[in-house]
Amino acid sequence: MADPIKHVVVLMMENRSFDHMLGCMQSKYPNLEGIPPAGSPRINTDKSGKAYPQAPGAARQVASDPSHEYTSVLTQIADGGMSGFVLDYQTHFPDPATPLGEVMKYHDRGTLPALHTLAENFMICDRWFSSLPGPTWPNRLFVHSGTSIGKVTMPDNVLNLNWHWYDQTTLYDRLNAASISWRIYYGDVPQSLVLVDQLEPENAIRYSKFKDFFGDAAGMEADFPQYCFIEPSYNDPGANDDHPPYDVMNGQKLIADVYNAIRANPPLWNSTLLLILYDEHGGFYDHVSPPKTVAPDNRPGELGFAFDQLGPRVPAILVSPYVAAGVLSTVFDHTSLLRYLSDKWNLGPLGARTAQANSFAAAIGTTLRTDTPAVIPAMPTGALVAQAPVPAPATLSDHQQALLGLSHLLETMTATNAATVAARNKQVLSGPQSQVDVAVDRVEDFLSEAAQKAEG
Repeated sequence: MADPIKHVVVLMMENRSFDHMLGCMQSKYPNLEGIPPAGSPRINTDKSGKAYPQAPGAARQVASDPSHEYTSVLTQIADGGMSGFVLDYQTHFPDPATPLGEVMKYHDRGTLPALHTLAENFMICDRWFSSLPGPTWPNRLFVHSGTSIGKVTMPDNVLNLNWHWYDQTTLYDRLNAASISWRIYYGDVPQSLVLVDQLEPENAIRYSKFKDFFGDAAGMEADFPQYCFIEPSYNDPGANDDHPPYDVMNGQKLIADVYNAIRANPPLWNSTLLLILYDEHGGFYDHVSPPKTVAPDNRPGELGFAFDQLGPRVPAILVSPYVAAGVLSTVFDHTSLLRYLSDKWNLGPLGARTAQANSFAAAIGTTLRTDTPAVIPAMPTGALVAQAPVPAPATLSDHQQALLGLSHLLETMTATNAATVAARNKQVLSGPQSQVDVAVDRVEDFLSEAAQKAEG
């Protein structure tokens, strides 16, 4: 395709629905499928029949993480009625003190400074759905490969390779074959390393810590990778992925940092498309029923799922000086990114879902805008709403436990001495933060050894 984009940067965040993060933008764009600024609010009810309306005032930190496993999502979307979010939240958190209405709340316009500034200046995709009604890993697998090879659940902290062995062809395989440069920037434990082909030294050396992104973005435009995928920090200290219970303001800083770094380099900015995207809805309410779709391949679906339905809507914004401000209401899912890239660079097929997905290519024009923000804020201009500190979780989330399991697999592939392995295994028993520290160390050892193999 003859478009002016030379570089595509994808920042994929965690576990927030469209209504929860961007539904407020209907007050700016009346044609956006969001939250009407007037009229009776939408509701969900609990087991007693008490109604919980959709309302502003979402917490910066949500202490009780809503469930987003496959079975919970089926309850939440309730045969298309989108009426089971409060019921499912109550099932998982039956304590009467749990604020059940939190899953119905949304961030009002202007309270998410980076995301809302981008939404007001670029193209909001208000019908971008997660690729399946399920959790983080299967949805992230779709953005990298167009399939989750039949999986709809998360692995636990012991990665059973007989069940969770992700050996599908990936976008990165296709980019390699087409001689398209790429890089993955990561915060702590890059989930994409679960893809088997990514473990090959020639692919592993394309992983860089997120801090390296700033130097690369400040360099020569011709030296910047043609495709970049950014994985946030999924764990404390420094978690900025927007996964509860972490502060959404940390995510705002990450979004602002990425945009501002690209925007500060005019040659790079004038040739880049930045996609801000969330992997799945995280159990937060959205009012639009997910549509039907096609299965990505012929692999049998876990738990009987036929992969014929998308998951709930997620926030998605196309950011570029070649993209107008407004709303794009075409139906997309994560394979729409793959469709755009496949068409753009003639990458070849990546499954049946990608082949039939809608591309967002039509949103990219040829006239360079000169009115885009030079800098976007990471914090609101007004005073932040005070909130009691949320204590650190006593255990890792399912996503974090799965990352710990991935790190253990990486350690088995690294020539780490027996004493180090034994010490780490003992350290894992000390608690969540020790588990995170071990996972990060394992990743760094693996990538360091991969670099040595690639050079040797």
